[in-house]
Amino acid sequence: MRWKSWTLGPVAALALIVACAAPAFAKTTAVAAEATPQAKIIDAHPALWVVKDRDTTIYLFGTIHLLRPNIRWFEGPVRKAFDKAQDVVLEIADRDEAAAGGQAALVQRAFAPDAPPLSSRLPAADGARYLAALQQNDIPAAVFDKVKPWFATFTLSILPLQKSGYDPASGADRAIEGAAQKAGKRLIGLETTAQQLGFFETMPEALQLQMLSETIDELPTITETIGRMIAAWSSGNPDGLADLMNESIDSNPEFERILLTDRNAHWADWIKARLDEPGTVFIAVGAGHLAGEHSVQAMLKARGVTSRRVDKQR
Repeated sequence: MRWKSWTLGPVAALALIVACAAPAFAKTTAVAAEATPQAKIIDAHPALWVVKDRDTTIYLFGTIHLLRPNIRWFEGPVRKAFDKAQDVVLEIADRDEAAAGGQAALVQRAFAPDAPPLSSRLPAADGARYLAALQQNDIPAAVFDKVKPWFATFTLSILPLQKSGYDPASGADRAIEGAAQKAGKRLIGLETTAQQLGFFETMPEALQLQMLSETIDELPTITETIGRMIAAWSSGNPDGLADLMNESIDSNPEFERILLTDRNAHWADWIKARLDEPGTVFIAVGAGHLAGEHSVQAMLKARGVTSRRVDKQR
């Protein structure tokens, strides 16, 4: 059984689950978007949840890490909740941190110059298709045959999206981060860039290679699939989003555990502990974390903490 939307996995991970990869990758590779007419503005109404006790209010908002600039979403209940908050919590709040080393560190972690060619570590047919995919995307095969499988997956996932107009700079979390900085709100990161990259780096190579093979399979439909996910997000339909993500998730429980379940459990613990401090908090994490049976809300419920959906009317 194919994982489908989970590799779209890397696409879903980039847009819905993992915050670091798209912005970090954008710093290493310049990609020109295809020339398109000025797109019509789309009004989105993404879902919002709230957790409250006597003196603490915590809003939960799911972001998409790559969006087209024509989607208007930072209004209505989402903006009102953001404006009320003293603290804004993101997956990472250190995108340019010196500790992560920026672009140089990413390149160092991504390349394996002494390893056998990546194409030779894939099944024969997939190796040939990998080299063909690099050529089709104008990626230098001689260089990228020496990258680690997880980075090749990011590369082949992001480039078609960037060429289609999806931009990390237009991502919801980037807008929230910028607005928080402008308003002088305290920014808190649940994780670091280095930690998020580590989720992929430390995956067994067999799993990384499977991710890459699945990504190659799904390249022709990547843009269409992420469009469907963004449509579900824009309409405030977390159940529809979960259905798209979970089409074949049971075929790779290890990938689910590393990128979703374990992290959601840690974040639920953080939220429960934060309820002990007064104030209003706005938490923005990848939308995939707030959808499905292993969502942050489900993890909170298991810990005796109730969340409720905020009325989406503007």
